[in-house]
Amino acid sequence: MSSQAGIIIIDYGMGNLRSVEKKFERLNTDVRISSDCQEIAQAEKLILPGVGHFAQGIRNLKESGIWDVLQHKVMVEKTPILGICLGMQLMALRSEEGNVTGLGWFDAEVVRFRMNDKRIYKVPHIGWNTGERTRPSRLFTAVPEQALFYFVHSYHITCQQPQDILTSTTYEYAFTSAIEKKNIFGTQFHPEKSHEWGEQLMANFIAL
Repeated sequence: MSSQAGIIIIDYGMGNLRSVEKKFERLNTDVRISSDCQEIAQAEKLILPGVGHFAQGIRNLKESGIWDVLQHKVMVEKTPILGICLGMQLMALRSEEGNVTGLGWFDAEVVRFRMNDKRIYKVPHIGWNTGERTRPSRLFTAVPEQALFYFVHSYHITCQQPQDILTSTTYEYAFTSAIEKKNIFGTQFHPEKSHEWGEQLMANFIAL
């Protein structure tokens, strides 16, 4: 991996990026946080993290100029990208949160949790949960089926194309917790906060 490119963690003003950077640094890879469109354009791989409001995330991407760079890198150059939490949700066609359109890389919509038993199932969904695999993926190489990952979210993706779904997680009902299409990957959970198996998943992304 060249020192010029490496992995860029995209800073578009949404969330704590340092914990993601620290986890990649533990894996001895060339990684840095950047909001510079030229640096993002040179990256060999991209991370789109994020915590917060969908509409604000889209607005920040567009106002910073990162939106156009991302669309070219991912859809034309086929650069591998991993979306985390809000970063994954932004890859959908649209969201109920702000009722705005997303990057449009997946035929999917982002919806708020709708719980029947609100005494047991609180929103946001916070804590450790598993992800049932729907198909094999290099992203989950050497990660056991019952591995626990850390979640904190009030909205989740609903995919219209079953082949895009990697894992399904149950919180009163099943929702999509990881997605993949060609060079595009996303996790609703936070691998950077998920200890050993989150680190393994990030190592797998490096190795793609």
